[in-house]
Amino acid sequence: MRLVFAGTPDTALPALTALLGSSHEVAAVVTRPDRPAGRGRRLSPSPVAALAAEAGVEVLRPAKARDPEFLDRLRDIAPDCCPVVAYGALLPPEALGIPRHGWVNLHFSLLPAWRGAAPVQRAILHGDDVTGAATFQIEEGLDTGPVYGVLTEPIQPTDTSGELLGRLAVAGASLLLETMNGIEAGVLEPRQQPSEGVSHAAKLTPEDGHVDWKSPALHIDRLVRACTPAPGAWTNFRDTRVKLGPVRPAPGSDKLSPGEILPGKNEVLVGTATHPVALGEVQPQGKRRMAAADWVRGVNLIGKDALH
Repeated sequence: MRLVFAGTPDTALPALTALLGSSHEVAAVVTRPDRPAGRGRRLSPSPVAALAAEAGVEVLRPAKARDPEFLDRLRDIAPDCCPVVAYGALLPPEALGIPRHGWVNLHFSLLPAWRGAAPVQRAILHGDDVTGAATFQIEEGLDTGPVYGVLTEPIQPTDTSGELLGRLAVAGASLLLETMNGIEAGVLEPRQQPSEGVSHAAKLTPEDGHVDWKSPALHIDRLVRACTPAPGAWTNFRDTRVKLGPVRPAPGSDKLSPGEILPGKNEVLVGTATHPVALGEVQPQGKRRMAAADWVRGVNLIGKDALH
């Protein structure tokens, strides 16, 4: 088939790579406009734009997917289907009607669970044991379209959202290619999503990453892993922000007050509403990431110093 691929971040690269290496023709990619990046804040292309340019594929960067120039160019290309992975913008009805097989999204959840922007983060935060990916036909509703195919992936007890998303991106690339092959062969018929089991995955904000030490240790562990690497988990120490890497629940340790810090030879424990957690890496404001034990030695704890 003649394809136009839509995607923006690193997460979309395995799928684009698989399609570029397939029997299908990737005639163009659609991605978000270049953005300032780095210390110089120079405009930089998205990861998808960079890979497409390297492969000699036309790159379309509409400010909005309803821009007339973009829609005219899409009609000129006349794609059979438009596969989508983490494009990052809504598609208007005018765009949805152009490819004869529509737009097919690779979404990182087992639909109808976790429709929305942050399915992997919400699955970890919620304590799900299993997640997965689904390919579905995009319609005007938010991730409500009929499903072509699914795969499942267990969530490991130490998974961060970055690690889990990385695995799903690779496995999902094969699922998306299989879906394109099935559509081309006329053997795939999408099935409507069930009306039960619907949940919504709102994007996590930086404020969501603020750890409340009055929460149970299990919740704090999930929150930090869900926020790693983005938007990032953090706490306050002496009124300055400290970024947190994943923590480890320490149920056999003595109980501490919420936020109370107990340094040890090789670990640093912090109290929660239940049992303590052991800090992993931390990053004080304006400094590099370091082991929590090194950080504690450098701050010289006094009196009732605590995290909050």
